[in-house]
Amino acid sequence: MSTEPGPGTDPLRAAAEVMRQVRERCVWSQAMTHRELVPYLVEESAELIDAVEREDRAELREELGDLLWQVLFHAAIAAQDPEDPFDIDDVARTLTEKMTRRHPHVFGDAIARTPEEVLVHWNAAKAAEKRERRSVLDGIPPGMPALARAQKILGRAAKAGLPVPERAQRDEGPSGHDEAPPTIVGPTPTDAAQPAVLSEAELGDQLLALVVAARAHGWDAERALRERIRALEDEVRVAEGSEPA
Repeated sequence: MSTEPGPGTDPLRAAAEVMRQVRERCVWSQAMTHRELVPYLVEESAELIDAVEREDRAELREELGDLLWQVLFHAAIAAQDPEDPFDIDDVARTLTEKMTRRHPHVFGDAIARTPEEVLVHWNAAKAAEKRERRSVLDGIPPGMPALARAQKILGRAAKAGLPVPERAQRDEGPSGHDEAPPTIVGPTPTDAAQPAVLSEAELGDQLLALVVAARAHGWDAERALRERIRALEDEVRVAEGSEPA
């Protein structure tokens, strides 16, 4: 049976139909669940990011397709849910409605002449949709990589006008005195007390130097940041609670 779309066939609709048939006829695909697909989604996302950053147009086109396949796969699984089924059309319809609401300067009477003004409309629409949220931290996925999660939390807190640390604070050790920082093996980052104006490449060098230091001490750099993020989240939530109603 040919899977090539005929003349006039919508390629997206054809891809969805191929996915439907794969889900129905492939024993491996039939056994997959949303949860079991997650590692493939993470891998395909990473491959797409790599193609973007390497500016490889051929790979970009292919990896976008692979990521689309994951969306179609999840939608095909969802369509078979006995209690709350939805399919790719429902996903597309929900997306269209949301993006129309969040672009009132395109589909409504609002005006936005700068990217900053666009963000004002976007954030206002998003806030209206998420009225049940009680914290600026709500909605940040806990499964994000620690570095990306830290940046997201700091950005949310700063946008809400909450105090955020401008540099790392040294904790007191068991003796009650500040513990000495670890010896950096490799390129030594600039003293945090005197931050330099860095390029993104230089920032990468400094982050790598910290990972080198963690490895030299047998520490898990990702876990260290995750634990610090938990403390940061507590700090943000305390600050939110101290804000006037």
